Amino acid sequence: MQLETYISDLLYRYECVNVPEFGAFLTQKISATIDETTHTFYPPKKMVSFNEQIQKNDGLLANYIADVEHISFEAANEKIAKRVQVIKSFLIQGETVNFKNIGDFVFNKEGKIVFEPTYKVNYLTDAFGLTQMVSPNVTREIHKETVENIEKVIPLTITSEKRKSRPYFKYAAVALVALTLGGLVASNYYVNAIETHNQLAQEEATKQLDAKIQQATFNLNTLPTITLNVKKQTGNYHIVAGAFRVEENCDTKIEQLKALGFKARKIGVNKYGLHQAVYASYEDRNDAINALRTIKAEHNKEAWLLVKELD
Repeated sequence: MQLETYISDLLYRYECVNVPEFGAFLTQKISATIDETTHTFYPPKKMVSFNEQIQKNDGLLANYIADVEHISFEAANEKIAKRVQVIKSFLIQGETVNFKNIGDFVFNKEGKIVFEPTYKVNYLTDAFGLTQMVSPNVTREIHKETVENIEKVIPLTITSEKRKSRPYFKYAAVALVALTLGGLVASNYYVNAIETHNQLAQEEATKQLDAKIQQATFNLNTLPTITLNVKKQTGNYHIVAGAFRVEENCDTKIEQLKALGFKARKIGVNKYGLHQAVYASYEDRNDAINALRTIKAEHNKEAWLLVKELD
């Protein structure tokens, strides 16, 4: 049985772990420290010590072993006693007994147990993850001497007499105020530029939204299908075939659509300066939607419905 493993587990949670007929392991919390010689910072920790005088069985170690190994309390005590006998026999023979992550034991000339703790493990859970750190030496005195040498050549102390004899301090103060005001002006200019940019972006977003709304179509799946046979060329529902920057191209498109049997026509220029050509115009919305369905299925998937009252 590795007795030291169970002791190590308990040292994280308790300040005293007794080993019957052997001694007690005690922990003491120590604050973070600094070694000024090596410039090393040590985190807070639990310092482990050993007291041979405390050998009473408080049941803590035996209960823990019984729980981990699923044995009775009496069986755990027997295991502890056997392990203690082995450890003491090694010590009597002059050997050093190592408890992993805890420390080393040895008998001195008086037959007393001497304990040397290890410093590799920190049993303070609050300091988990913290390690020692070495900082480079801060040479404050050297910098201070450098500044003092500079002051001998260029005095930096400003008194009332020196202000009178050195008017350039006044100009320096004025310059400082000017720089501050300049910074405020620049800041206001920057804010105004951002606001202008945001306004332009808002206008562009509105323009794009208008275009999307203009191209809005209705739900084509909720209305009955009828045969495309429309004679009227009046109305506010227009099936758009395209929009052209050059009017001649718009006229050409209309002639092509008429050749295919559509009642095509121009409906004027939109807000973006484009000439719009339509397959046909309708007075009834249902007629327009069903005509659009047929056109999208058989002729042009990009066709869309424009709802607009013409002058």
